Amino acid sequence: MIDSHQTADLAWRAPVTDEELVTLTLAHGGAASPGWWDRVHPHSLGWVTARDGSGELVGFVNVAWDGADHAFLVDTKTHPRLQRRGLGTEVVRQAVVQARNAGCEWLFVDFEPHLAPFYLGACGFRTTAAGLVHLPTLDAGARRP
Repeated sequence: MIDSHQTADLAWRAPVTDEELVTLTLAHGGAASPGWWDRVHPHSLGWVTARDGSGELVGFVNVAWDGADHAFLVDTKTHPRLQRRGLGTEVVRQAVVQARNAGCEWLFVDFEPHLAPFYLGACGFRTTAAGLVHLPTLDAGARRP
């Protein structure tokens, strides 16, 4: 495993553009939505960026929050050429430190099953009971108990 500090420079709340995030998202096969970052970042506690030696954005995670005790990791991304080298783990570790420094008590993350080894193993999260509603498919007329 390559030390992530040799791979990229990490920063908290460093400038990052919407275009850079679209490019990074597309690089790892994600669905990019131009304008997303411009809408989201004013509501974030902060974010961690990772840049390679040329200044290219190669890693990212956003830390959303409720303004008090709860923070949420969203949109973790690592450029494919740097995956499985510890960079994503280091980006998340920095986000954990910053959320704790901000006074948050809890940091949540949700993920697809194939990412469990990353979040539960490498990053130290634990499982918890949670509920989820997929809003686009919720029958608006149906009453829920």
